Amino acid sequence: MRWALVRVCLAIAAMVVVAFAVPLGLVIKEMARDRAFSNAEREAAAVAPALSITTDRDQLEKVVASAGADSGMAVHIPAGEGKAALDIGRQRAADKDIATIRKLGRASTTEVPGGSVLLQPVALSSGEISVVEVYVPESEVSNGVGTAWAVLAGVGLALIVGSVAVADRLGVRMVQPAQRLVEGAQELGEGKLGARVPEEGPTELRLAAVAFNSMADQVVQLLANERELAADLSHRLRTPLTVLRLNAASLGDGPAAEQTRTAVAQLEREVDTIIRTAREAKPQTVAAGPGAGCDAAEVVRERMRFWSALAEDEGRKVRVAGVERPVRIPVARADLVASLDALLGNVFRHTPEGTAFAVDVHNSEDAVIVLVSDAGSGIRDPEAAMARGRGSGSDGSTGLGLDIVRRLAESTGGDVRIGSSMLGGTEVRIWIQLDGREPERKGHRGAVRRRRRGRLVSTFNRSRSLP
Repeated sequence: MRWALVRVCLAIAAMVVVAFAVPLGLVIKEMARDRAFSNAEREAAAVAPALSITTDRDQLEKVVASAGADSGMAVHIPAGEGKAALDIGRQRAADKDIATIRKLGRASTTEVPGGSVLLQPVALSSGEISVVEVYVPESEVSNGVGTAWAVLAGVGLALIVGSVAVADRLGVRMVQPAQRLVEGAQELGEGKLGARVPEEGPTELRLAAVAFNSMADQVVQLLANERELAADLSHRLRTPLTVLRLNAASLGDGPAAEQTRTAVAQLEREVDTIIRTAREAKPQTVAAGPGAGCDAAEVVRERMRFWSALAEDEGRKVRVAGVERPVRIPVARADLVASLDALLGNVFRHTPEGTAFAVDVHNSEDAVIVLVSDAGSGIRDPEAAMARGRGSGSDGSTGLGLDIVRRLAESTGGDVRIGSSMLGGTEVRIWIQLDGREPERKGHRGAVRRRRRGRLVSTFNRSRSLP
């Protein structure tokens, strides 16, 4: 592509130079010829006044000499009134050409060996027509033409070389970004997801690079989302697996019961393997769009009906509060169900039978708080528990349950906190922002939001009590 552009520019530049240089060279040659014959006409005009006055040879020779024509001028006077014809100077033109000029009465030029002659008719006082002949050598006609043509050729060559150099630079400027775009596409096709293209070059290639980089980012994000979805879906299987494990534990002894427990344990290990394989993907939670969301109170009631049956089997005391009225939140129902199941599944998985737990929902103007608390032994390292993929440190924990909860809250601009509950165990507080603002920042606005959040939490804590 680069050399094709250079060849095209070379051809165009050559055509332009030829189109302008050839006519200009011919004009220069014609100008030199006109200049030479104009000088000859001036010399002939200098002799005309003397011819109109006298035909004396001596006087005319002096006039011809003073005209500066040297041997290049001749005067031809015809015979008349008893006088013979008079020729002064060297004659180069043919007699018939001189006779023709006398007959026509107008100046003319004719070719002679070594150059040209200007024949200028001049009327004498006797009425006869004399002819002044001025010789113009070929060297004078072409004087300066060769130099001018050489200058034109040099300028044309310089233009061609310059155009080739400019075309080469333009070709490099266009080809290199295109080549980098091709290499980036090849790397991306080979699975190198970090391939990116510098956004430089002409406008079209720069836009193509921007589009390519955006496409590459989207590919990476889509792959991350696929792995994230695999991890989340796998983690959601933990809820029915927990039920199966609890039911299998109550089957008693026997080969069938033991085989069931072994199969459940194997299934849990396989699910954990899937989760750990996909956990390195960058998390992304898509916020619910306008009009999307669910009724948090209805979802909590529905999930608590499910888990209450297991709680009754294990002798767990359960409390639910704040679900009497609808509580709309900008979160998809499936995401809230997955988050609640993850937290309640952790309660059943990591606390002994008979441990009480509670779910509270509190609604305010700009936020909804969902608390899941238990009366267990608590979490020794809440920060480590929130770290994605690290889990609680116990067997069968992947740490994705709390990560699902965290992403749900952060998608609305909220967050998740782990602390001590009023029941004596762990309390997971999910703050769901209703106005869609970004997570709080440091500074005055962040301090104001933290104070408002603190007052809301204090009011919520005072309103809670175990039955």
